[in-house]
Amino acid sequence: MRIGLLLTSLALLALTIDSSPVLAYRDYLTAEQKAQLEKIHTVRVEAIALTDKGTVDAGPITEVAARRLGEMGYAVVRDAGKPHDATFKVKCEQRKTWEGTTAAGGDADLPDAPSRLWKGPACQLSYLLGETKIKWQKEVRTEFEDAAAAAQSANAGDPGAFAMSQLRAKLEQYDFPVLLAAEWGHPDRLLKLLDASDTPQVRKIKIISLLGEMQADEALPQLKAALKDKNLSKEAAVALGSMGKEGIPILVDILKHSKQPELQAAAAKGLGDLGNVHNDSSVVPPLLEMLDAPGVDITVQTEVAWALGRVPDRRSVKPLFDLDKKLQKIRKDPPDPQIKKLKEAVFWSIKQVYTEDQYS
Repeated sequence: MRIGLLLTSLALLALTIDSSPVLAYRDYLTAEQKAQLEKIHTVRVEAIALTDKGTVDAGPITEVAARRLGEMGYAVVRDAGKPHDATFKVKCEQRKTWEGTTAAGGDADLPDAPSRLWKGPACQLSYLLGETKIKWQKEVRTEFEDAAAAAQSANAGDPGAFAMSQLRAKLEQYDFPVLLAAEWGHPDRLLKLLDASDTPQVRKIKIISLLGEMQADEALPQLKAALKDKNLSKEAAVALGSMGKEGIPILVDILKHSKQPELQAAAAKGLGDLGNVHNDSSVVPPLLEMLDAPGVDITVQTEVAWALGRVPDRRSVKPLFDLDKKLQKIRKDPPDPQIKKLKEAVFWSIKQVYTEDQYS
C-alpha cells in the first residue's frame, strides 16, 4: 500500500515540477544561437495554404501572421531577398499532414502541440534561425475534422476555402506572438504588453506565466504589482517561484498572511521551487509554520508538504511524522480525495527528508 502511494506521489510530483517549456526549447541551442535569438527584430513571414484542390492564395494567412507579429514590435518582411533575423513559417492544410511532434520540451501532449491523430484542417507553426529549423512547433486546429461536412452544414460553399477561413480565425485567437517572444528571450516585449492598459486579462495571465518560465528577473517589479490584482495574483505567485531568491520574502508574506487559500498554495509551491533551485533552507521555517497551523486550508497544507520534500531538511522530519500520524487516524469510506492527496504529499516528503537526515 505504502509503495503504491509512493509511486503515485512520484508521478504527481513529476507533473507538478516539470521543466519550463520555454527553457526546454532553448536548452539544446548553442550559445551563439541563443545570442542570435535575443537579437531578433526583423522577421520574415512565409505562409502556404493547401486544400484538396491544391495550393491556394495564402495572402490572408500571411496578413494575420505579419500583423500580429508587428503588434509585438517586430519588423516584418515577406520577401526572402530582404534582410531578416528569422523566418516564421505557417503551413495551413485542409487535410493535415503530420510532420512530427517536437522532440524538445516534453510537450507532445500540450493542447497546441502537433497532433498525431488529427487529420482535419490545421496550421503548423515553426521558425527558422538562418537556415536552421528550430525544434519549436505549434499547431492550431478547427473545431471540425471534416471540412466538406462542415462547409455543407454552414452553407459555406467550397470546403477548402471554408477551412482556410476558419483557420485564419484561429490564428487571430492563438497567441503565438507572445510564445515566440518568450522562446526568443524577449521579456522587454512581454513586459510592455503586460503594462498596456488595453491588454486583455487572459493575455496578461499568459504573459505572467511565460515570464516565470523564462526566469526573467527584470519582471520582478511587475510581478509584485500583479500580486495586488486578484485576477492575476495566483499566476504572479507561481511566476515568482521561478525567479531569483529576491522572491522568497514576498512569497513568505503571501503564505502567512493572505486570506486566499489558492494564493497561499501557489506561494508554498513557489517557495519549494526556489528553495530547491537555490539550495536555500531559509524557506523551511515558514513552510513548517504553516504545515499544520490552526485553520489552514487542506490545499495549502498539501502544497506545503510537497514543498518541504523538495527542500530536504532535518527540521522537517518530526513535524511531517506528527502530521502523518494524525492523518492515519482519519478513516472515511469512501476516502476523502483531499485527505488522500495530503497523505500522499506527506508520505513522499517524509521519504525525502528522512533519507536526507540519515546522511546528514
